[in-house]
Amino acid sequence: MGTGVVLIPYIRSAALDGYAQLARSLGLDAERQVTAAGLDPADLDAPDRWVPAAAAARLLETSAVASGAEDLGLRLSEWRRLATLGPLSVVLREEPDLRSALELLIRHERSYNEAVSVQLTEAAGLATLRISLGFGAPAPTRQALELAVAAYHGIVRDLRGNGWHAEQVCFPHPAPERLATHRRLFGPGVRFGCGFAGLVFRSRDLASVNVLADPLMRPYLPQLMRVLPEVPARALPDRVRELVETLLPVGRASMRQVARALGTTPRTLRRRLERDGAGFTSIVDDVRATNAERYLADAGLSLTDVGRQLGFTAPSAFSRWFRRRFGMSPTAWRRAASATRRPGGALRR
Repeated sequence: MGTGVVLIPYIRSAALDGYAQLARSLGLDAERQVTAAGLDPADLDAPDRWVPAAAAARLLETSAVASGAEDLGLRLSEWRRLATLGPLSVVLREEPDLRSALELLIRHERSYNEAVSVQLTEAAGLATLRISLGFGAPAPTRQALELAVAAYHGIVRDLRGNGWHAEQVCFPHPAPERLATHRRLFGPGVRFGCGFAGLVFRSRDLASVNVLADPLMRPYLPQLMRVLPEVPARALPDRVRELVETLLPVGRASMRQVARALGTTPRTLRRRLERDGAGFTSIVDDVRATNAERYLADAGLSLTDVGRQLGFTAPSAFSRWFRRRFGMSPTAWRRAASATRRPGGALRR
């Protein structure tokens, strides 16, 4: 059983760059919207200040509802620049190719956004960049997720050249009434109702030269890297976490199955995890918590479906675990997360 402590992730307020200007252009009182979301308007003027990610997500969703702009997250993404990433952007633009740039971005994702989780995988000639958000509290996800996906698409386009588009840009939520902004930013490959949010593109793109890189700056990369916080080597708990995420939906995320996949015994795995300050049960609990937020945001999944995806054999077991972990029922969480949506249908454009 987990500790019952839910860590609240924060993001750099630079993620909201351009919000005040965009809000005013949509006829909103930006300061009032920011305050109502539980943020300090002064935060928007301090890009290195850290603010609760859930509050930022609520700000985007309530602003979309108040303005009638269902594409608000995408519009805000157009204010984003590489510099939004802070010191990381200096190093990122000098990476030699797209693969190394994305790997750097993923390694340091927590240095600019504690709510985002990104995975890069390859299969059958395609690369998939999966992007998920975890807020540690009920929060609407649509606008924040569209902002995150558009931001990553923009970063890849900057590194590859302005003519680049992903083969597919995927979102788990339903399509909006109008797709003009989505198609303008992403091209014809935008898809809705997918099993994940993120980008799908050709694996060969990963080897493409970073068009922003200046060869004359290459000798200075070691110096530039020193401005970034150190990232620990990929530890055993991370490998266990990946296996648990894969095995949970098929009901096989046991210590025995994970140990077998790692070529060791349950006893040895337990001892090695303890040496790293981790526990198998806690890892399973944390993976479930992260995925529970993502699955509950998908209105197309019943609570029974969500529980099954998290490896519970009975809905009652899922409900008991969820209440212990989050202090409320899954139904209450889903209701609170969707409270800012306008009753009766889509937003107007």
